[in-house]
Amino acid sequence: MDVAHPTAGWEQLGPSFYRKVQLYTQVFDQDLDLDNYIVAGAPYSGAIALYRDEGKLVAYQPTRISKPSIDIYSCAGGEPILSIPWDNGSIKGLGWSEDEKLLVVTADGTVRCYFDLQGEFTQFSLGNGAEDSGVKSCRFYAHGLVALLNNNSLISVSSYSEPRPKLLAPPPEGQVHSWSLIPPSFTNSRSVEVLLSIGQTIYVSDATACEDRGLDQGPFTHITVSPNGKFVALYTKAGRVHVINSTFEENLSEHDSKSKIPPKYVEWCGKDAVVIAWEDEVHLVGPYGSSAKFYYDSGRVHLLPDYDGVRIIANDRCDFLQKVPEDTEEVFKLGSDSPASILLDAVEQLEMQSPKADDNVQLIRPHLVEAVDKCVNAAGQEFSEHWQKQLLKAASFGKSVLDIYNSDDFVDMCETLRVLNAVRNYKIGLPLSYEQYQRLSPSGLIARLLNRHEYLLALRITAYLRLPTDKIYVHWASTKVRLGSEDDDTTCRKIVEKLSGKPGISFEAIARAAYEEGRGRLATELLNHEPRAGRQVPLLLSMEEDELALDKAIESGDTDLIYFVLHQLRRKLPLASFFRVINSRPTATALVEAAAHEGDGDGHEDTAMLKDLYYQDDRRIDGAAVFVREALRQPENRTAVDKLALAAKLLADNAKENAFEIGAVREAGLLLRMQEGFDRDLGDHFTGLSVNQTMFKLWRLGYNGRAKKIQGEFKVPERVSWWVRLQALVAKRDWNEIEEIAKQRKSPIGWEPFFNQCLQAGNPRLAAVFVPKCTGLEHGATIMMYEKCGMRVRAAEEAVKLKDGESWARLLEAAGRGTNEGREIERIGGAVFGDRR
Repeated sequence: MDVAHPTAGWEQLGPSFYRKVQLYTQVFDQDLDLDNYIVAGAPYSGAIALYRDEGKLVAYQPTRISKPSIDIYSCAGGEPILSIPWDNGSIKGLGWSEDEKLLVVTADGTVRCYFDLQGEFTQFSLGNGAEDSGVKSCRFYAHGLVALLNNNSLISVSSYSEPRPKLLAPPPEGQVHSWSLIPPSFTNSRSVEVLLSIGQTIYVSDATACEDRGLDQGPFTHITVSPNGKFVALYTKAGRVHVINSTFEENLSEHDSKSKIPPKYVEWCGKDAVVIAWEDEVHLVGPYGSSAKFYYDSGRVHLLPDYDGVRIIANDRCDFLQKVPEDTEEVFKLGSDSPASILLDAVEQLEMQSPKADDNVQLIRPHLVEAVDKCVNAAGQEFSEHWQKQLLKAASFGKSVLDIYNSDDFVDMCETLRVLNAVRNYKIGLPLSYEQYQRLSPSGLIARLLNRHEYLLALRITAYLRLPTDKIYVHWASTKVRLGSEDDDTTCRKIVEKLSGKPGISFEAIARAAYEEGRGRLATELLNHEPRAGRQVPLLLSMEEDELALDKAIESGDTDLIYFVLHQLRRKLPLASFFRVINSRPTATALVEAAAHEGDGDGHEDTAMLKDLYYQDDRRIDGAAVFVREALRQPENRTAVDKLALAAKLLADNAKENAFEIGAVREAGLLLRMQEGFDRDLGDHFTGLSVNQTMFKLWRLGYNGRAKKIQGEFKVPERVSWWVRLQALVAKRDWNEIEEIAKQRKSPIGWEPFFNQCLQAGNPRLAAVFVPKCTGLEHGATIMMYEKCGMRVRAAEEAVKLKDGESWARLLEAAGRGTNEGREIERIGGAVFGDRR
């Protein structure tokens, strides 16, 4: 079969060429009158949604279902991908997001977002008075929409995943003849800008202000913004098209359509030309006012703008109108003498075994690398497989002649074209251009195939492009869970068998799909195959499988995950149920106890939690300890005593085993009561001190009798009592009392502490009094003690007494022989030790 030359469908507009490529034929049944339908197409050659125009009367047809529905087709038409019955009110907006979500906006401001092509949706309301005023129309962009209400209010939604409807600056009163918007990605303010034709001019409204652009050619029946946001096309009632920049500072071109009938569509064809469509006539207006016309015999056509062109939908065909890419024009343009065109001619000569092929190659040899690259790029831009092959043959022939050539781009293009040809097949109906494919990305294409349940093709493409396959398997399994009719055991077994050994599979996602479908048992079974506890636990909690979630968290050994589960359980369960869950799990109990001890992180433990925990676990000593710690923190004695009484009561049930603890708690209560009396009677603060500290303070203040009473009440050992009394007397510098004590024959703590305390307090004279009373000291210790008191002569006497010549000589050397002290030391020991130096 003869294949038409690529230039057969070209139209020249000024210096540029445009082409209309036929993608599919016999798209819709002939009895489906497109004139009666609102048609919306998803970007990147995505799905097409049809909904009957409520403003048109339609003759009754017995063979067609009369109930309203939104029907979703591929660009190839045929049977609908999905039919959504519609009885939810008048539709005022029908559009698509960049990732092929279908948006349906009703008159009362309800927005449904169908996030796949299988009927699943989320729903939200525009609010802001939309229900009262009613929605008039909507405009959509990549990830948001703007709704125009009947009172001219504008409501913007910037994200479908987290919709937060916001009012834009209100335009002035008056009829809105037409309107459009500039997406946030193309505005300086990063806020969506709305263009409204009111009166003779255009108003631009954003989040903060509404400004008049000062035009006088209006009113405009159509406003459309170029895909790159830089240009605006305005169509007047008089049939003229004005193209200006988006800042409204420069009028770039004008064109008179000479039509008195308003068109159905005014859309951009890429970023350089404007397409105007009436019922069966399409005008293409170029940048310099030049135009081309196309006619359709099958009736009404609809325009679906895309980033690099326009899809034209009619009953019997789907065409793609676009500017001819530069590389394609360079290769195929009639009369072209470019290296790439000559290389293509060379490969055709080679197929005819003509020697001219080699002559052509030698002619362009200096530019052969460029020619090969151009042929490769032009192949990517072609929809015809015949010309794709011819261009790739030319590139292959050219690079075979080259000594050095990097074939990566050639190989990548071959892979890309195989993918594009596969999805362009009418059974799939995704006629992506090369530029659309680059913007959509392979992962975006795979997502669209998954929405159509084309799992086999998706797997083949991912394998061919060496991409991960886990999302495909998870989507397949989730769909099987939702739509499958088999019982839970069979479904689980088949899914596990299919996915066993596949890397990166998230059974949690599949289990969540099962749970959302109401198949809780299946969800639990699937979760057992999820190796990551962090993914299992949140879903188990959502499914009310609290104990299983806690067990999974404990098995993981992840403390943070266990804490997360415990926190969730503590919030949702009564306290008794919470403790029943953790009591049989020592790890959980230990973490709850540790968290309660830590409390708020400032040293304030969660005493209520600890009391309940210890009570439930019958840990009475630990529970009593909590009351004791509380008592120690109380500012008032009475409250502290009450806390101690509660601790004693808690321990009293097992008095024999807890005798020591009971005694300690009771003594603490007695001490607090006595301290309360001291506070009241003595006008000082004793509360909170220990027994020893209380005795110390009483002795220091001179209340010896009360100190003795404390000693007796708490059976303080005599040695401890003497130590505390000594420290108190030294602290108050009561040297007379200490001298009186020195007259006693015995001390329970010995006399060396008296020496040390007095010496440290700066009273060496009194410290020296205790040196003779110290017994059991090491040989020569008394010499050092007298020396520390500054009494070298007395130390020398001790040295003579102990016959320690070395110490005597050292003392003599320290005193100096010529001093009075030195002569005295020499006199004392000279006769015993002789003249030592």
